[in-house]
Amino acid sequence: VQLVESGGGLVQPGGSLRLSCAASGFTFSSYVMSWYRQAPGKERELVAGISNSGGNRNYADFVKGRFTISRDNAKNTVYLQMNSLKPEDTAVYYCNAGRKYWGQGTQVTVSS
Repeated sequence: VQLVESGGGLVQPGGSLRLSCAASGFTFSSYVMSWYRQAPGKERELVAGISNSGGNRNYADFVKGRFTISRDNAKNTVYLQMNSLKPEDTAVYYCNAGRKYWGQGTQVTVSS
């Protein structure tokens, strides 16, 4: 099983990033997929989740209206579009499959 995140980086406040998570080694379309994040000194927290079909999505209150989770089951990939980024969004972002499998994380830094 592999979950490989990409798309992180340094962005100015108000900017945008799109994270991707490429999955392999399991039946991607059968799993709920989620994005979590962990800032230095803080616990890992759920950012957004999407059902296996993509029909249902949920978001943490702190990203509602700014982030969008989506998936492409044909490409075994889940995405997180992040707009209007704030310094407090700085964290390592992790992809998760079914609360079972984790990626290695990708760093997002929001700073001027």
